[in-house]
Amino acid sequence: MTLETVACIGVGNIGRAWAIAFARGGKSVRLFDASSEVLEGALDIIQTNAADLETASMIDSANQLMARITVSSSLEDAVNGAGYVQESIKEDIALKTMIFAELDAAAGSDTILASSSSEFMSSQFISEAQNPERCLVAHPFNPPSVIPLVEICGHPGTDPAVIQKTRDLFENIEMSPVVINKEIKAFLLNRLQAAVVGEALYLVGAGYCSASDLDRAMTDGLGLRWAFMGPFRTGHLNASGGYAEYMRTYGDTFRRMIDDLQLDQGFDLELIDQVAAEMEETVPADEVPMAQRWRDQRLMELIKHRRSSGEYGE
Repeated sequence: MTLETVACIGVGNIGRAWAIAFARGGKSVRLFDASSEVLEGALDIIQTNAADLETASMIDSANQLMARITVSSSLEDAVNGAGYVQESIKEDIALKTMIFAELDAAAGSDTILASSSSEFMSSQFISEAQNPERCLVAHPFNPPSVIPLVEICGHPGTDPAVIQKTRDLFENIEMSPVVINKEIKAFLLNRLQAAVVGEALYLVGAGYCSASDLDRAMTDGLGLRWAFMGPFRTGHLNASGGYAEYMRTYGDTFRRMIDDLQLDQGFDLELIDQVAAEMEETVPADEVPMAQRWRDQRLMELIKHRRSSGEYGE
């Protein structure tokens, strides 16, 4: 079994974007979804997204990419002969437990089984799989057709060779994998995002600013640096003597700010409605699909800039 054929199981927003990422990397991709309606519409949406990638010069040919993607009539047909399976179904433990049991029974003995789970650890849904050593999480950041980061996280019984092969696969298709050394709920990105979202809701709910101004604080402030530097390098470059000097100077300040954070907002419905109404003024709900394409196009331009500028010292 090789990793040249990939099955994408569940083809909603994430599954379709995964299909593009794998096909762009030269893999043969098979699609399957339990919903025939979702499956029938998947290729048209993928074609539109691939055309946007071609327009942005992120791929050479949308038609060549599409030629690598086929629709399967059953889960068994999708995984037959596939070296790697990417599951992207609903975030539901019971469903994931069921689908991993089915995948484990249907796939070849050396096929890697990965979940796009954004919260649940693989140890939570492999109880009915007979070969749990080939199961892990490969969590993308939406959409993986554009954003290269993928978090690889095995469970205590995952074969280290499976983790390495998965990392090699993603590097081969020009994704940017990071390996999480031990299981933690929600992994890295969503934990960081949850911390920001929790404090953001507090600041808006307590009346310190509007939701739109909070977004602007990110896009015109932190987001500009974070687009090419993480929080540690940001601190490293914020002091002439590097990170050690930065934390000697501002460590106590950060400690006091961290102690004052208000992360547990309970997602008060009135506050959620308030933020939702303000977001509706910026992007009406019926325009979200069009705004998603705009988002992806902006991301493409940003990624092209990052690639052309490279890392410091290159």
